[in-house]
Amino acid sequence: MAERTIQLCSDEELGYRRSQTKFTGGEGLALDETYRLAHLPLVAPQHPDVIPSREGAFYAMGRHPRVHSLVLPVPENELRQSAAYRELDSELRAAPFAGKIAWDLLPRRRTKLHATICGSLAVGESTSSLDTERRQALTDLGGFPVGLRGPFSGNVNVGRLYLRLYPEKRQGGNVLQAIQRALGCRETDLYLVGLWNLTDDLDPSEAAALNGIIERWWDRPLLTFQADRLWLLAASDDLVLESDVTEVIPLAAPT
Repeated sequence: MAERTIQLCSDEELGYRRSQTKFTGGEGLALDETYRLAHLPLVAPQHPDVIPSREGAFYAMGRHPRVHSLVLPVPENELRQSAAYRELDSELRAAPFAGKIAWDLLPRRRTKLHATICGSLAVGESTSSLDTERRQALTDLGGFPVGLRGPFSGNVNVGRLYLRLYPEKRQGGNVLQAIQRALGCRETDLYLVGLWNLTDDLDPSEAAALNGIIERWWDRPLLTFQADRLWLLAASDDLVLESDVTEVIPLAAPT
């Protein structure tokens, strides 16, 4: 049997360029309201720009009712062993804004790195499970390769820095969108792995340094790995500091 050709989706097929922060020369980077409501209370609760809560909002000091989502786990050990990732990590730690990164969060989130595929499958203490038909659809799809690149800063939740995930392109389509269709979820084209959090605004020179790192690393792969499982993840905050993997869903080996 001929070996299957592997191809990952490209930037032209995904939404990263469209959704990235637009850095403006000579200006700093201000944490936006979304970040100040959902993330800043968790990383710098005494910061004067924290939004503790807002009428009608989901969050109270960064926490919210338990949300169940289908996510793709990232093998953190493999990532840390990647020479490219270690180089990026060293560059970020030497950057002029390094003192504004919440480095202490990285070990706390080490075992929960993921990209969300289908968010908010259920809200509250009740569990979210997949029926037999949907499980069979995931089994039939099987495992698939994905690539990681980064870092990335978006135009929403400004203050959060991510890795970009590039899924397999299979039979002309995006394999993660095939999962979303199989589960009846909204199709998306952004699959972000949250990794770093800022604790304050960046001044113009710091923002320029961050933009330079993002652009220099845009086309450099950090890791390619085989996704062989998905998680049902229940979390009470967007950093998954209070979270549980309620179920591991194995994906069949590709044929």
